[in-house]
Amino acid sequence: MPQSLYKVYVHLVFSTKKRYPFIDDDIKEKLWAYLGGICKGLECNPIQVGGYNDHVHILCLLSKKITQMKLVEEVKKQSSKWIKTVDRRYANFYWQDGYGIFSVNPSQLEIVVKYIKNQEEHHKKKTFKKELLAFLNKYNVDYDERYLWD
Repeated sequence: MPQSLYKVYVHLVFSTKKRYPFIDDDIKEKLWAYLGGICKGLECNPIQVGGYNDHVHILCLLSKKITQMKLVEEVKKQSSKWIKTVDRRYANFYWQDGYGIFSVNPSQLEIVVKYIKNQEEHHKKKTFKKELLAFLNKYNVDYDERYLWD
């Protein structure tokens, strides 16, 4: 094949340090836009960005020029630096070290978009902990729960 063809959609999930509810109504829309801008800058076209007060969901088309790990590193590093400049109350903002990144079938994009858009409603019924465990089980990911929450 004389050309390289590539189309990989990913759903990235990560939380604030110790799941502290830093992402309040004053910052969330700005943060979602900023995270989308970082993705664009990395040529990882953002499809939907959202989340809840203690975690973020990003659905994007992964660039063939970047690894998953580099995408996560840059998104977390750049956004953490930025949010600390927005207001003094975010001075102690940090992302938790870990993350989850999952492939998304193109036929399921609208389902994932709707899921991310409805995070506020979703978390009236389900905690982040239950949400993440459901993802890990759905994708058959091996994990040690002792290391998921600290």
